This record gives sequence, C-alpha cells and structure tokens, in this order.
Amino acid sequence: MLASRIPVTGYAYQWTSRLANPVLGWIIGWVSFSFLAIVVVAVDYTIAGTVLPVLLNYEGTTLNAALITGVVVLCQAALVSQSTRWTERVNNAAVSAELIGMVTLTALLFIVAAIRGQADGDNLFSKGALPDADFWSFGDWNTAGPWMLGFLLGSFTIVGFESAANLAEQTNDPERVVPRAMWQAVLASGVLGFLFLLAVTLAAGDPVALAQSGTPVADVIEKVLGSVVSTLLLIMVVLAIFACGMVIMLTGTRLTWAMARDERFPGWKVLNKVSPRTHTPFNATVFYTVLALAILAVFTSVSSNALFTLFSAASLLPAIIYASTVVLFIVKRKSLPASDKFNLGRWEIPVVVVAVVWLVFELSLFRDSSFKETWLYVLAMMVVGGIYLVALLATRGRAALAMPEMTSIDAEFDREANVS
Repeated sequence: MLASRIPVTGYAYQWTSRLANPVLGWIIGWVSFSFLAIVVVAVDYTIAGTVLPVLLNYEGTTLNAALITGVVVLCQAALVSQSTRWTERVNNAAVSAELIGMVTLTALLFIVAAIRGQADGDNLFSKGALPDADFWSFGDWNTAGPWMLGFLLGSFTIVGFESAANLAEQTNDPERVVPRAMWQAVLASGVLGFLFLLAVTLAAGDPVALAQSGTPVADVIEKVLGSVVSTLLLIMVVLAIFACGMVIMLTGTRLTWAMARDERFPGWKVLNKVSPRTHTPFNATVFYTVLALAILAVFTSVSSNALFTLFSAASLLPAIIYASTVVLFIVKRKSLPASDKFNLGRWEIPVVVVAVVWLVFELSLFRDSSFKETWLYVLAMMVVGGIYLVALLATRGRAALAMPEMTSIDAEFDREANVS
C-alpha cells in the first residue's frame, strides 16, 4: 500500500520520513542500511559455508568460507557498479534458473524418495536430538523453546521483498508494478519454500544423524538424487544465491545513494555522485562493499558461529523495519495519498492484523540469550548512527532533515552525468 503511494528509492526511509517525521525516517533508514549491509554477507556466506563444500568436495572452515564470501561480494560489486542493465540480465537469468531448479528439485525429492521408500512421515513430527522437555514451551524472559525458534526460519527466507520498492524509481509504472511484485514474491517463496522443506524433511532419514552435518540439506539431496543430479541442482542453487546477494547489494547501494542524495548520510558529498561512465552510484557501491567486507571480517573473527550470528542479525533488523512500517501504515492509512493502481480492498484490515500479530511474536523470540551477539551488532550500528544524527542536528539543525521533492532517479543520474 505504501509502495503504491510513495514510489521513491529508499523505501521505509522515504515512507517514514514523509508520513511521520524526518528524524524517525532517518533512524529507520539507518536501520535499513544496517540490515542490508549484513544480509548480503549472510546470503553470500551460505554459498561458501554450506553449498560449495558439498559441490566441490572439500572441508569447509571458517577461514576458507570467509575468503570465498569475500570473493563473491567483490564479484557482485563489480556487476552492480558497472552496469545496472547487466545486473538485471544476470538476475533475471538466475531467477529463472532458480524457479526451474527449485520446482524440479522439490518434485524429484518427493517422487524419488517415495519410489525408493526413503520418505518417512514420522520425520514431520520428530524432535530430532532435542529433549522432549520444554520443546513446545514459549520460554521465559531470556529463553524460547525449540519449536518457537523454528519460526525464525521464515523470518530470514521470506524477507527482502521490499527490495522491489527500493528500485521503484527505476521501474516503469511503479505504483502498479512494485506492490504486485512484492506480494507475488512473498507468495511464491512461501509456497515453494514450504514444499521444499516438506520434501527435505520427509527424505531426511535419521534426523539425529543428519543434525551432525554442516551441510544437511545438500546431504539429503545427494543421498536421494545421486551425485550427478545433485551437482547440477546445487549449481543452480549457487547461481540463485549469487543473484539474491547481488540484488541485496543493488538495494543497499540505492538506499545509501538515496540518503546521500538527501544530504543526510555520512560522507554524502562523495556518496551522492553518479558515475558519468556507468551511470551508477559507483562511490556508494564501493562504500557499501568495503563495509560488507569489514562486517565479514569482524563476524568471522570474533563469533564462534558466524553463520548463525549473521543470519540472526539479518532476521532481527528487517523485523524491526517491518514492524515500524506496519505501525506507520496503521497510524497514517486514512491520510495516505490516493492510489487507483493497487488496493487491498476488504483484505486490508485482515492483512494488517495478521502482520501485527506475527511481528509481535517474531520480535519476542529474539529475547533468547543465543542472540546476544546479534543484539551487540544492532547496538553498535545504532550507536554509530546516533552519533552521526546528533552531529547532523547540532551542526545543521532540523532543517537539514527536510525532505526534498520526489524526483526520479533517472533525472538525477542524467543531471549528475552532465555536470561531471
């Protein structure tokens, strides 16, 4: 609903700044930036830490996973910084491969496991190696039960659909296209992801033994489908994850550029530039890449379980963003600009109610003590952002946060290119 009414690069930052106030909008923008900076690392670490060790048959370690992740980040940055058109082409090809691969993989797992008698319905109700005590418990003030924590899988996998809103200014008819792209992405990932997890669980074999593996999903695929088929499908998975990280990087650089364009991001005089050669925010891309590599280095050096911490932070931060956006929509829904291109109609209230219930439940799970390092990252990023915000207000006053008129990113690119 907000995407159809305020189709401007910067999504939640723009929505909150224009409908609530610029100070709150800046805070949400910084939270969004903090999320996008870490989620690209989390996604790319998946390639290096869980898929490639099985695909190339080597032992995965923290060091080689970090090095490979860094190389993947640099490759994505090269594409994003040099050509938006080629980034789009690579993404479209990878998404097509992902859809074909996931549908094929899911169908084959169901069929082959059933034919070979490898599908075990008891796995759907198994607790694995976890104790029966408190399995279903909601927990206490600093713990959450295993079944409850399982919901966080959806918090990470069904995320990032707002990236479409962050590219609104580079989309034809964004008021219609962007909101439809968002709900279609959620529906497709939700349905297909659920079926895939169902197939993997049925074919998992002994869940206790499988839990000892660092690459359990890949192991199930190889066991059921054999090495040749699993290799081909794992290659598709690598391409899909690469494209996912690339889009996240594209989104992060556009958000950085949008805040710098509004003169409210550290180093905005440098980061708001557009390359006259590539017509991309090259400086913002370089900055975002360097920060992502720094986050990778810190997390892999200080965290005993880097992948868990990265994924946790990449789940907590969007939950904060989504909760803020939903609350803002509830408060401002009757005063939003009119739109005749996208409307939920009678489904608006039910969708909002479900969203509120889910987000309250999701955020409550992060009280578990296992997320201590996750909260430390959030706290560190908020301190950095807070220092800059106070300095900005002290030196330039609240007038520095006044929102400029909504202009197209293409016009800005052309202006910058001509000036340069």
